[in-house]
Amino acid sequence: MEFSVKSGSPEKQRISCVAVGVFDSRKLSLSAQILDDSSDGFISNLIRRGECEGKLGQTLLLHNVPNTLCDRILLIGCGREKHFDIKAFQKANHVVSTFLDDRGATEVFSCITELNVKNRNSAWKVSHAVQATEDSLYTFNQLKSKKENTRRPLRKVIFSVPSRRELPDGEQAVREGMAISSGIKLTRDLSNLPGNICTPTYLAEVAKNLEITHRGFKTEILEEDDMEKLGMGSFLSVSRGSRQPAKLISMQHMGGDKNQKPIVFVGKGVTFDSGGISLKPGGAMDEMKYDMCGAASVMGVMSACADLQLPYNIIGIIPATENMPDGLATKPGDIVTSMSGLTVEVLNTDAEGRLILCDALTYAQKFDPDVVIDIATLTGACIVALGSHTAGLLGNHNPLINDLLNAGRDAGDRCWELPLFDDYQQQLDSNFADIANIGGKEAGTITAACFLSRFTKKYHWAHLDIAGVAWNSGKNKGATGRPLPLLMQYVFDRIAETK
Repeated sequence: MEFSVKSGSPEKQRISCVAVGVFDSRKLSLSAQILDDSSDGFISNLIRRGECEGKLGQTLLLHNVPNTLCDRILLIGCGREKHFDIKAFQKANHVVSTFLDDRGATEVFSCITELNVKNRNSAWKVSHAVQATEDSLYTFNQLKSKKENTRRPLRKVIFSVPSRRELPDGEQAVREGMAISSGIKLTRDLSNLPGNICTPTYLAEVAKNLEITHRGFKTEILEEDDMEKLGMGSFLSVSRGSRQPAKLISMQHMGGDKNQKPIVFVGKGVTFDSGGISLKPGGAMDEMKYDMCGAASVMGVMSACADLQLPYNIIGIIPATENMPDGLATKPGDIVTSMSGLTVEVLNTDAEGRLILCDALTYAQKFDPDVVIDIATLTGACIVALGSHTAGLLGNHNPLINDLLNAGRDAGDRCWELPLFDDYQQQLDSNFADIANIGGKEAGTITAACFLSRFTKKYHWAHLDIAGVAWNSGKNKGATGRPLPLLMQYVFDRIAETK
């Protein structure tokens, strides 16, 4: 897809289609009003007849509108003007691209980016319009013998900006939006791949390829023997039941000053989670290929940061393994020793994410991080608590928590803080080891974070539980690419602080 920005009056655009907004109660947006004035009320006459009410997502395609140079005008319902927020903006851009793509349009001049979104400037709107467009046209059909909907006629989208002086910022916003979209696509593609293809070895190969294709990018892969020498007994206890060798993948984009402490992202990479000996129910077990969405999002972030050559030091760590039942698999009641030296009683082998993350979080200390953020499809309890709209957020440093909350709001990729009080820690007491890997039925998301907090005392840390937001089930089954927009906004915010 080709994206660009342009400043110009909509009635003077010699293009196959111009898209403009109409608000609820039939109120024309500024660009729609300009077109209406040029056409002697052609648009308003149709609207008065009830052709378009302005409800969010509503469409009306007009042909041969008088005194305009475009072939067609697409009216997009935007809902109530005072309620036109980030979600409505994303929805409107989704509708533009899917509607025109379905009808064979090849290009569009979109004036949706001129609509007012509270506290958001033109550059923000352009970047997020690019992301919304790419998101709406995403397909995953590379494993089908007969490709469906391979025709993608929409190939060029021009976003309107109010004035020529905003063109440079708009062009940079296009670049950022495309890099983020590329990172989201990588995240979704990796997540949607089945477990027989996307193995720990496959993830390692993707990481190595990023090193080849990006300047200043470094990838290091630790094998099981390397992890054994480091004392990663907790991580390796999960991989014991799998024939696929575990990998500890670390990626470095060192775009900042050599003395700058890095942001470290740690992504859970269980490429298939059967539950191990504590076997999961069979229903919907195929979706456990998505237990590596945290790893996929870290891969996507690293790719986007490298694409943009961001001036910041950023490191991604991925502990990758399968969790399978086998004669060698860890059994409930087994006790393992983590890299930190803490011993863990494994009461449930299906609580394996924390077992691989704890060693990865200990390993992160070697990079002398400024902050460490782990991303994991960790608990079903998070879905019960927050549903599929909001990621769970916990951590040991309030400024970091607040930065992530703000980044989520700005990106339209929200998270919500849950308490990490010491009161919950006692649920992890073990009679036989330093800590148990589960804390009972109550507060499952919180006790999982309590477990991780035992290994993050030497740095500022936050944990994102993305179990509810990383993929959709049912008819529209597939990875969402979240929380990559949140993470990239956090990185942009940190870069802005340094300036």
